[in-house]
Formats: sequence, structure tokens, C-alpha cells
Amino acid sequence: MAERSEYGKLLSTLKTRTFSFENKGITIEIKRIPDSDREGDLDPRVLRVVESRKSESLFPKPAHSGNFNPLTLDMRKIRASMGWPNTDVTGGGIHKEERTFPGTDRQVSIAIYYPGKSDRMPAVLFFHGGGFMGGTMKVVENPCKALAKNAGAVVVSVDYRLAPEHPFPAGLTDCFDAVTWVHAHARELNIDPGRIAVAGDSAGGNLSAACAIMDRDRKSGMIALQALIYPTVDLARGPCEEYAWDLSEYAISNHRELITGIILALRGDVDLLQSVYLQGHDSTDPLVSPLYVADATGLAPTLILTAEYDALRLEAEAFARKLKRASVRTRLIRYCGMDHAFMDKIGLYPQAEDCMEEIAAEIRGLPHRTRLH
Repeated sequence: MAERSEYGKLLSTLKTRTFSFENKGITIEIKRIPDSDREGDLDPRVLRVVESRKSESLFPKPAHSGNFNPLTLDMRKIRASMGWPNTDVTGGGIHKEERTFPGTDRQVSIAIYYPGKSDRMPAVLFFHGGGFMGGTMKVVENPCKALAKNAGAVVVSVDYRLAPEHPFPAGLTDCFDAVTWVHAHARELNIDPGRIAVAGDSAGGNLSAACAIMDRDRKSGMIALQALIYPTVDLARGPCEEYAWDLSEYAISNHRELITGIILALRGDVDLLQSVYLQGHDSTDPLVSPLYVADATGLAPTLILTAEYDALRLEAEAFARKLKRASVRTRLIRYCGMDHAFMDKIGLYPQAEDCMEEIAAEIRGLPHRTRLH
């Protein structure tokens, strides 16, 4: 009980320890560590978790030495190392339904989370992270429940296909099929088809952004908001006018070696995703690297949430600036002291729950555009 009380205090404090500053044309909302005034350091809870685990690559050493066949990877071992046991912070009351729907290439499995009976609720398509090759709906179940409760929304979590068995665009096809199916079945699902959002963490953020681009380009008008949690939006890793990745962009005052290791380990892994996920496809395709979209005009309003010590932070913030320049309504939040995949640790890190609450607030603010007859 004392632990829950302390967690609640941290969550409450987190909402007040904030400030904003302008950076390269966009406002960045900064959320400080709730119980520490140390700048340039890990959140105490992150430090404990990191010190209990090795910050090392998901991939075996031979994969980093040059060309390799992604189909030879021990995917069961890699996938087992992902995720984190987390907590249902809702107190109950969220109804879950599992079902499938016919997609373009297969029957797609989904989990639907209902916060209760209410007419014309908004909907969120949630795509889990895992580097396009791992992650499960189970890992993100508690974040999805929190989102459903706080947003008063129907949350649909999608079991999309994973690489290397199913390289690009298989997973993206499943995700966009899910958006299309939810929009077409709005009456059955008791949702407002004018208030559909896409959201996801890491690779799921990439898939969300790609779905928003597809929705814009096809003029289907289904997506009203994209919420991207520390998304990977640049798999090309080449010269880019939007930003240059540089470790010096990370302000590190304490635990320098440890934090540097966290950042660089993920940076190395993301470089290998070209082989695992793309398997020869053009890495500058905007549906692979949304940062490379030629014109961002007309994309859905966007919320981007980043972690201070995440190798993906710089590209995500560059994407926010690109959207802003294209007059897309864009909000950018950075969580101090956090590392990649902090959302998985909902119930342990108050920032994870706060992240869901921030997304929920954006969803609650969507205008009621469609009346069901």
C-alpha cells in the first residue's frame, strides 16, 4: 500500500514539474524527474532497472560484423528478451474481447478493450513495439487498458506480422487493414468513425506514422490523430537534411558510461533492422522512414513523446519539426531521465502512466465529427 501511495505522489508531482522551451522552430515540453533535481541523469527507477540488467545488443555478435542472413537468427530467444512485466493501473472495469478479421493477406488477430458502454466513443488502433520483429499484444495490454479508461475510448491492439519471417510491408499491411476494418465497423464497435487515432511505441510508432501517410495519400480520411511514443522514423541512417545524429546532443552529467552504453546499444541494433525488417527494400521509402516523406502537409494532428536517453529521440524530434513546418498541429513531449521502452513499465515508472494520460487527453479533445444514425 505504501508503494502505491508513493507511486501516486510521483505521478501527481510529474504533472507539475514541467517547463517548455523553443528549439529549432518547435516547442518541447519537458517533464522533469518527479523526485530528483539532478540534471543529466537517469530517473532513480530507471537506474535500478538498468543496473539489474545488462545494456547489450539484442543481436548476436556476428550480426554486427557485416552481412548476415536474418533468417538464421534465433528469434525465439530474441523475442523472449523483449518486454517487461507491468501492472494494470486501472483498478479494473475494462472489458477485453479477442477476435479476428479478414485482412488483405490473412486473418488478423486483435484485442479490443472497452471502458464501458457509451455511445460513439473514440477509437485507438494500438501497434506494439519490438523492432518490427518482436513484441506482443500481451506486453502492451496494461497500457492499452489505461488508455481505454483515461480516454473513454475503444482501444484495438493489433497482432501484426513480424520480421524476419514476414518482412516489410506485411506488418504495415496488417496495421492499415485494421484501421480500415475499425472505420468500416464503427457502428458495430460503438465508435465515432470521425474520431479514430493510431498510436504505438517504437516500431509501433513507425507503423502509426506510416498508416497516417497512407491515409493521407489515399484520401481515405480515417485517421484523426497519431500518437507516436519514442518512434523510429529513420531507418535509412544516411545523410538527412532534417538532422544529424550526434551523441553530443545528449546532456549527460552523471553515470556517463552507463547512459552512453544504453544509447549506443540501441543505436547499433536499429542499424541492423534494415537487414531484418527491410530485406532489400528501399530504406528511404516514407512508409519505412516517415521522416523522409517529401511533403508532410495534410498529415493527421500529431503527439510525439520521447525519452531523454533514447537513441531514437533525435529523429523523433526532427520529425516533429518537419510536421510543424508543414502546418500539422504537433505537440512534442520529452521525459527526462527515461530510456527507450519506458512505456512497458507502467505501474513501475510513473512516466509510463503519464504518457498514456497525455495521449488520452489528446483523444478526448478530438471534435465530434460524425453522427451515427
